[in-house]
Parts: sequence; structure tokens; C-alpha cells
Amino acid sequence: MSEVRAGMLLLATPALRDPHFCDTVVLVLDAGGEGAFGVVLNRPTALPVAAVLEAWSDVVAEPDVLFSGGPVETDGAVAVALRRTDPTAEPEVLGLREVVDRLVLLDLDTPVELVSDELDGLRIFAGYAGWGADQLDREIEEGSWYVVPGTASDVFRVDTATLRRDVLRRQPGDLAWHSTRPVDPEVN
Repeated sequence: MSEVRAGMLLLATPALRDPHFCDTVVLVLDAGGEGAFGVVLNRPTALPVAAVLEAWSDVVAEPDVLFSGGPVETDGAVAVALRRTDPTAEPEVLGLREVVDRLVLLDLDTPVELVSDELDGLRIFAGYAGWGADQLDREIEEGSWYVVPGTASDVFRVDTATLRRDVLRRQPGDLAWHSTRPVDPEVN
């Protein structure tokens, strides 16, 4: 599967040597003719959300730390949330923008009290991953990324250490075998 759209996961293949993305799982938040952007799901930092965005500290999912979302604009924050209700059945909520299903982007300038009751989970990322027009398609063609369906539980896992392996393991066919592949097969 190589069609990239919001809600898909990009799993770094062993061919991807860029240290920013080695062994990462990236949630695609938007993709189109002008490029794509997403956030790395399996790079928690040691910095508590309360230290930089105290108003959101009671709303974020465990672990309540910032995640390193990618190498672009690392001084900014991207917030991904899970709505309690289906956004197609409920009216639009100020500060939330639908990504896919119940996953939404949250504008962190929105007052917490306006949206906190709407959320089942929130994760905040410092920075993001971004690709220009056709850049991600080229990287997929050269074998740098596996493209697979994502789930909300992938976004809000407490322990992200085995996320990449677990996502690979649930894939059909030969792709599941890559979950047991050593980091460097040449040393095997």
C-alpha cells in the first residue's frame, strides 16, 4: 500500500539512514499535491507538557510529556487529539480541525475549557515532519518508507518503544516479517 493520505502511518525502513527518522513511525496529518506533513509518534522527550504549556497539562494523554514531532519548526507545537464523538455527527467545534475519523488537530490558542470536554486524548508534538510536492512519493519509491493504515490507539500509546514493531507485526503478508528484522541485518 503506497497511497498516502491523512491517518496513514509511515514506518521508516532500514534503508532510511536519516537520523531524524531512523526507526520512526510518522502519523500523516495531511497529504496532497503540494506535499505532506505529519508527526513522529515514537519519540517522547523528557520535558513535561506542564513545563511549557501548563494549561494543557491536565488534558494530555500519558505520558504527559512533549513528543519530538519531527525536525521542522521544533520551536512550535502541533497538537493531535481524539474527539469523544464522531465529528460528522456533531457540530463543528472551535479550535478543532478534522484529520480522519475522530482524530483532529487542535489549535493550542483555543481556551482549554472550550474543548477539554470534547477530547478523549491529546498529544503535543514539538515540531513536525514535512515533505515538499512529490518528495514523499520519491522517498516511498526508493524504499525509505512502509505506508500502512493507522489507528487512534497508535497515536495515544503510553509506551511507544515497540510501536514500530507492533504496527509491522499486524500487517498482512510479508510486511509482518519485517517486525523481527534486526536493526542491522549485516551484523547478524
